[in-house]
Amino acid sequence: MINTNDGYYWAEGARDILRGVFEKNSLSPVYSTPAWLTAFFAYILPFSFETIIFYMSAFLSSLIVVPMILIANSLKRAEIGFVAALLASIAWSYYNRTMVGYYDTDMLNIVLPAFLLWSLILAIKTHEEKYLLFTALEIIAYRAWYPQSYSLEFSFFGLIFLYTLIFERKNLYNLKLLSIMLFAMMGLPGIVRFVVVVIIFMTYRSKKLDSYMYYLLGTAFVMFMLTGGFNPTWEQLKGYVFKDSIEQVNSVLNLHFFSVMQTVREAGHIPFTTFANRISGHTITFVLSVIGYIFMVVRYPVMLLGLPLIGLGFLAMVGGLRFTIYAVPPLACGVSYLIFACSDYLKRFLVNGKSNFVIRSAFVSICTVAILYPNIQHIIRYKVPTVFTKQEVKILEKINSVSSKKDYVVSWWDYGYPLRYYGDVKTLIDGGKHSGAVNFPVSYILTNPQKSAAKLARLDVEYTEKHFNLKEDNPEYNRSNIENMTLDYGFKDTNEFLASLNTDIKLPKKTRDIYIYLPFRMMGIFPTITRFSDLDLMSGNTIRRPFFYQTNRFRFGKDVVNLGNGVLFYKKTGMLKVGNQQVPVKEFYITAYDKNKKLIRQRQILHKDANISVIFMRSYNTFLVLDNDMLNSLYIQLFVFEHYNKNLFKPIVLSPIAKVFKLKI
Repeated sequence: MINTNDGYYWAEGARDILRGVFEKNSLSPVYSTPAWLTAFFAYILPFSFETIIFYMSAFLSSLIVVPMILIANSLKRAEIGFVAALLASIAWSYYNRTMVGYYDTDMLNIVLPAFLLWSLILAIKTHEEKYLLFTALEIIAYRAWYPQSYSLEFSFFGLIFLYTLIFERKNLYNLKLLSIMLFAMMGLPGIVRFVVVVIIFMTYRSKKLDSYMYYLLGTAFVMFMLTGGFNPTWEQLKGYVFKDSIEQVNSVLNLHFFSVMQTVREAGHIPFTTFANRISGHTITFVLSVIGYIFMVVRYPVMLLGLPLIGLGFLAMVGGLRFTIYAVPPLACGVSYLIFACSDYLKRFLVNGKSNFVIRSAFVSICTVAILYPNIQHIIRYKVPTVFTKQEVKILEKINSVSSKKDYVVSWWDYGYPLRYYGDVKTLIDGGKHSGAVNFPVSYILTNPQKSAAKLARLDVEYTEKHFNLKEDNPEYNRSNIENMTLDYGFKDTNEFLASLNTDIKLPKKTRDIYIYLPFRMMGIFPTITRFSDLDLMSGNTIRRPFFYQTNRFRFGKDVVNLGNGVLFYKKTGMLKVGNQQVPVKEFYITAYDKNKKLIRQRQILHKDANISVIFMRSYNTFLVLDNDMLNSLYIQLFVFEHYNKNLFKPIVLSPIAKVFKLKI
């Protein structure tokens, strides 16, 4: 089984392509290049589908060595490419995101721009026409594989444009290169751009448009702007760099939602040491790589074209660790160049002959081993678990057996793709569809009492299906589900609408079944889940600040349980000490599973008017300290206690690992 959630997205698409059947509006990526390439391998190779997606990342990502060698060879220094390829292919972040089992677009996300860098270097150095076509086709291929490549493509274009503007304004070849890059970068379907690029290239070869190059470049720029221009780049910058914790959606009600980027680890700030290690394996290696790259640029100015990759990699300091992988190839070239430059410098102090060769070879070998060693050590230590365990997959397969392809499973977005792959169902949110607007209803469902949660689950599913059938010119199309619900039920305030869920409001007609998937692993992110619905959508202000504390590091004393982090529970007095503050405990619960895996519950009332309860989940070796809001939430009641409203829910799976309920309304 693979070890990345996103991999199940492409696996779902490839699976559906192979079987030729997929549910309408299922969000399965059946038209994506990664899914098609996977399906192709699965069709022609004599291995199981799971084996192919398990090893595919390691196979394709290893192709990084090819452009590394080609780049160095274009500078007449193939040996630099050899050492750089050794480092780049196993560098910390490159290995982490392309290792066996890490089935995701990262397996070619660096290989393709490295090829693009190679073709641009040769285009600038040789001015040969074939590299015009190579560059354009590489841009088209890169975009087909990874639609978010837009920013990097534009960075390469911008660098060449500045160079041409400053140094070679009348260079006809550079104008051709810039125009064909713009045509390749247009926001049009790949096949359209391919045809346009081929036609443009053929006219270049015939020299018919040489006297009109400025007009053609202007036309290319206009087409580029009309089909998207800078919008994709700006959207990415807003998402990863200019992050706001609260997003306001401009529509009728101007609702506010919590930004998902505040909770994505990959988009968080990282310390410099981590930043350096992920690019080069060690801080010293990183510093030497930067120095080497600077010297390499001085010796080979064309290597300035590597700046977009380095710049995107350095964006990790503010945009998150996922970007570090981009800086790996050019900086690997930098440290490799420094090694060979120092080796060349040794010539001045050595006598020509066999000893000269041996000493210099030994120096290069020792330096190469030195830069590789920290990365190899990281690989040995780096152990990544699978996304789900075998037992969890069995539960998802149980969902598959009792549901149809049109049914929905409600759970948090972290589990969306695996749920769709193993359960063969639809989801409300997943790894790609998880904005604050779509996360709000699911967060509300999981963190509120059963009655209102069940009603919102039915509403959100039916409104999601309704949205698929709306046309883009319909004003409801660009509004969130929660806003459409509020307006349809005659409210102008979402708080009033949400309050109405506790009344006998009329629900939409049921068109499909809904299942609730509640895994134990969700416990660790439950406080984060609450943040998305702990918000007044009208003002953006926090409504409540629910208290939830989980720990499996505790120590039993004679009269006190030390729950860690300054939290103490006094059993005799029923008081809880949090730091310097003492608060009464309302109820103390103990839950455990007997030998037949049946849940046993014990309850002790301590201070009936208090707001804090303590739960000891003995079978999980876990304590929970939580307030009344969290205690009464759907997740705690259904998963921890198996207390479910029989008029609203029917249990499907009651396993200690995960629990599945079917919505009755």
